[in-house]
Amino acid sequence: MSIISNCTATAIKDAAAALVKGDLVAFPTETVYGLGADATNEDAIARIYKAKGRPIGHPLIVHISSLGKLDKWARDIPEYAVKLARAFWPGPMTLVLRRTDLAKNFITGGQDNVGIRIPSHTVALALLKEFEDQGGLGVAAPSANRFGAVSPTAASAVEIELADFLSKNDQILDGGPCTIGVESTIINCTQNKPSILRPGAVTKEMIEDTLGITIDLDTSNSESIQIQAPGLLESHYAPNAKVFLTGTPTLGDGFIALDSFTTPAGAIRVAAPKTNEEYAQVLYEAFRLADIKGLGRVFVIPPTGDGIAVAINDRLAKSAFEK
Repeated sequence: MSIISNCTATAIKDAAAALVKGDLVAFPTETVYGLGADATNEDAIARIYKAKGRPIGHPLIVHISSLGKLDKWARDIPEYAVKLARAFWPGPMTLVLRRTDLAKNFITGGQDNVGIRIPSHTVALALLKEFEDQGGLGVAAPSANRFGAVSPTAASAVEIELADFLSKNDQILDGGPCTIGVESTIINCTQNKPSILRPGAVTKEMIEDTLGITIDLDTSNSESIQIQAPGLLESHYAPNAKVFLTGTPTLGDGFIALDSFTTPAGAIRVAAPKTNEEYAQVLYEAFRLADIKGLGRVFVIPPTGDGIAVAINDRLAKSAFEK
């Protein structure tokens, strides 16, 4: 495994060639770092599942470089999905659509649907475009961490998570810290009306303003036809430390809250974001810092309001869920 800290055009070409050969490449997106493989290569995809310790059958998101590539992977695309794609791609949004024959069961978990995204990070887009120029069709990329653990928002976190599970030919592209910090919004576009399966930086309000309709936040996945998508398990995004969303920390406990909240006596402050947007950006690194410090408990005061706060609270609820 090699870490590429200077993502030059040559480095991007080499990384794309590695993907074509069946190797794995971790790369930055605006949300979190992904662990990428050729989405049409069953053996390479199997290596993603093994490296992550991800249960077989959990679908992966396919990353493409442009809207013009969408119909290779998706069919029967509703007009509202095209409208969302034009509004928010490249960006932190995944659309779940009916799959074409290109999207095999080893990508979709056996479903007739596939999740598609166009990230906006310059390194991610450059890698995807170069991969396609070399004959590739799409890159499957879940978050570059062990299954159920905290998603990485820096290349160093990918190394900590996966160094022991990657081969000598695999790569990590270091594109700096992720600017958003929580995973993409996932929208179910297989029905007459869209619904949000996982909240993210593309918010319910933004989607409703774009489409001129009211939509559902369906994180419980209560539709008559169950949709499997990343990040829908009740327990996820969890550090080694036990996370509490209520109560007061005592001596030696970790503490995360907006900086307007005073750190309780004896608590160890691991994050003090000034805004909800910064809260999202630093949350996972704060969890990692708590683990590095060996803290057994982390107390969190969740953010309030709409927008990105909904996504933050979704991740916090899953990180604190009692298994």
